[in-house]
Amino acid sequence: MRALLPARTSARIGVSALAAAALTVGLAGSASAATATRTVTDGGTTYNLTLNAPDTLSASGQIITVTGSGYNSAQGVYVALCKIPAAGAKPGPCLGGQDETGTTGASHWVNNLFGGTVANSSKFTAGGSFSANIYVNPVINDQVDCTVDECAIFTKADHFDAEDRKYDVAVPVTFE
Repeated sequence: MRALLPARTSARIGVSALAAAALTVGLAGSASAATATRTVTDGGTTYNLTLNAPDTLSASGQIITVTGSGYNSAQGVYVALCKIPAAGAKPGPCLGGQDETGTTGASHWVNNLFGGTVANSSKFTAGGSFSANIYVNPVINDQVDCTVDECAIFTKADHFDAEDRKYDVAVPVTFE
């Protein structure tokens, strides 16, 4: 049984659940691409995370487009499919891990210092915005299967400030 979530985490998950429910109701029976957006305000800063993907992702794997805005361009983030963690914990494990080499396509690194110098990385554009294509499938590792475990597309602070939880923004996803 999970411990009670802190108010901020509960609010984030609640907003995500509402967005996911609205997406599911609005697109029932549709195989076309849908958009799910998650907006989180933390200390006066608003982060927006948007997925352009079907409402249910393919268990055989697929590429999805993830965009964000409002991020602090001085703080790099990873974009990846991760298991939804216990309250206050770091998201993970994540598909592609902390892919600092950029070789898997399962995660993307957005960083203004090194972005664009390695595969699957880019720099922020105006307004702390980014767009990334990532490859997702439900099996993250031997212990995490997103057809059974609760997973989401996350942004999280990169390896230069990996313990900073304020950049943890998530849009829950399901696989069929």
